[in-house]
Amino acid sequence: MIASIPSPEQSVWFIGWFPIRAYAMFILAGIIVAVWITQRRLADRGGKPGQALDVAVWAVPFGILGGRLYHVISSPQAYFGEGGHPLNAFAVWEGGLGIWGAVALGTLGAWIGCRRNAVSFLDYADSAAPGVVLAQAIGRWGNYFNNELFGARTDLPWGLEIHCWDQGAGAATTCAGSTTNILGTFQPTFLYESLWCLLVALGLLLVDRRLSLAKGQIFALYGILYTLGRGVIEMLRSDQANYVLGLRLNVWTSLIVFAGAAFAYWRLGRRVDVVDEEVGGSVGLTMDEPAMDEPAMDEPQTSQHPD
Repeated sequence: MIASIPSPEQSVWFIGWFPIRAYAMFILAGIIVAVWITQRRLADRGGKPGQALDVAVWAVPFGILGGRLYHVISSPQAYFGEGGHPLNAFAVWEGGLGIWGAVALGTLGAWIGCRRNAVSFLDYADSAAPGVVLAQAIGRWGNYFNNELFGARTDLPWGLEIHCWDQGAGAATTCAGSTTNILGTFQPTFLYESLWCLLVALGLLLVDRRLSLAKGQIFALYGILYTLGRGVIEMLRSDQANYVLGLRLNVWTSLIVFAGAAFAYWRLGRRVDVVDEEVGGSVGLTMDEPAMDEPAMDEPQTSQHPD
């Protein structure tokens, strides 16, 4: 029987002077998987070879910038508070990317990339959605190596051992007043979120295959499903966070994004319904009703040139 899940005691390895950081490697792996999946799905929508990468050249840098900005803005104490180090705000390789900012600015970057490469933005967004959330599932394992994003203490058999951590060195360190480097056993919320993202990715693929949705609705559904799980998992976390009206900031962000995604899903579907109604009405008039300037078929016709 598993007593607990062990955590790595190191997240950085050196090849000579060059550091290999687990966090960066998992983020990079997620990006590669996301671009590959996007290209395959975009091709099914009429996209050309290489277009997913052409757009990703814009989306990825914007996403990384947005993710870092959200992290620094939502957790400024570590950088600008007492004892903080402002220059560390640029140390993306040490961890700290907020998914909300990454998706927001990444979407902007994708829009620019689509415009420059003549790609339908909604087709691209729908193609990318499963890959993006799968990239999130992969990226969470970088948090595992960093011994971060955990919940409350627990004695559950899948509890996660967390070490006292030296962020600068990327390694476990002896806890203050102790002879061990193990801080305790906690809820593995990084694992919960990784598994939830995997389920969302599979769900999106299944829905896209079985249902006929309007353009953009798959991406909106990604926002709906991800935020449902993220909001619950966020309330299990015990790491340091800013609170607004008694709730963690990321819980409020989840609620806002959920509402926006739900509205977008409804609006995109409604727009298609309206177009269908207009086309159906026009077709019905043509097929079922005689035109104003033509005689009805069941009425006798009078020749304009009698014999």
